[in-house]
Order: sequence, then C-alpha cells, then structure tokens
Amino acid sequence: MNRIAIYDMDKTITRRPTLMRFLLHAVRTHQPWRLILAPFIGLAIGLYLLRIIDRAQLKTINHRLLLGRALTAVRAQALATSFAAHTMRTNVMTDALDQIERDRAEGYRLVLATASYAFYVGAIGEALRFDDVIGTKTHADISGAILAKIDGENCYGPGKLRMVQAWMMANGLTRENCTIRFYSDHVSDEPAFEAADEAFAINPHAPLAALAHERGWTILDWR
Repeated sequence: MNRIAIYDMDKTITRRPTLMRFLLHAVRTHQPWRLILAPFIGLAIGLYLLRIIDRAQLKTINHRLLLGRALTAVRAQALATSFAAHTMRTNVMTDALDQIERDRAEGYRLVLATASYAFYVGAIGEALRFDDVIGTKTHADISGAILAKIDGENCYGPGKLRMVQAWMMANGLTRENCTIRFYSDHVSDEPAFEAADEAFAINPHAPLAALAHERGWTILDWR
C-alpha cells in the first residue's frame, strides 16, 4: 500500500499567502517600475469581488501586470530560488514542519498541491524536501520563457482534486492501492478532503471548521 501525504501550501504550511508576495518580490528585484501599476491590481481585485472575473483571471492579470508578458526561464528560476529562501526564513509554521517530518518518518510520499504557480512553488517544495509538487501551470514560449497565461486548470477547488488524480495516474497510482492524508486550511478543498482517508483541517476558517466538525475531520492549529 502506497502512503501519500498531500499538503496545501498557503496558510497550511505558510503563515500567509505566497502568490502576491512572490509577485512583489519579483517586481522589486526584476522591474521595480512596475510598482506604478499597483492601482490596476486594486481594480482587478474589485472585479473579482464583484464576480466579474474569476480567480484564474485575477491571477493572470496580476501576473501580467507585475511580471510582464514573459519572464525568461533563467530569471524565473533565480526569483523562485531567492523567494523560497525568504519563505523558509520568514513564513513557514514550525508545527507544519514537524508534521511533515513525522509523515516522512512514517514512510509517506510527500506531495505539495497548491493553487500557486508551479514555477515558483517547485523551489519551496524542494526546500521543504517534498517528493512531488502539483501547482498551477503556466504556458511557455519557444525559448522556455514563462508567459502570463495559465496552462490548463487553476489548481483550486475541484480542479485541485482533478490535478492530484492526474498526477496519481501518471505515477501509476490508483486510489485502491493508496492511503492518503490531506492537509488544508480552506473549505474550497472539500473535494480533496472527501477523497482522503485522513483529513486534517489546519488553522481552519469558520466554514471549514464547521464542515470539519460535521464530517469528523481532525482540526489542528499550527499558528
């Protein structure tokens, strides 16, 4: 039987969300002049709150505003590496690290599954010594440059479960031959919680706490 421990990242392992922090880290070190576009980010957030655009569109707009149309692979890797080091120093919960180590010691294959962009999350996953990373993919041009366009699904909600299932299939894993633990802070991950053998609601907001009590999922506070 294969043991798999799947972790969400933002506010499950990290104290605070990482996407906007990564984009600001990148713009400050890559193209600081783009900070003048910040008001347009506020406008995009307003459109999202009004449900005129969805999460994936909001993510794409902010990516385009702060990183530009294309980011070379070399630059993207450098930014991801420096941001991962900063994240490990300042934004990771000790209790999350302890649980990751316990799962590793028990023989679980560690998988990071997050809505954040895979091209920078990979470096965080490596720093955390995860075995695999599943994140929102981006298109690349012929040179390998990262484009401000999501490739496939946003790894969020039901999409996250579908991407985990696709990863399992690609790795020759079936639901019947796996024992799965799933950790997340947000109710949007209900499909993945339901698909797990052991579900852990981490620092849950009120909707997830209520659902966890109803379904009998374990609640943990790592803050």
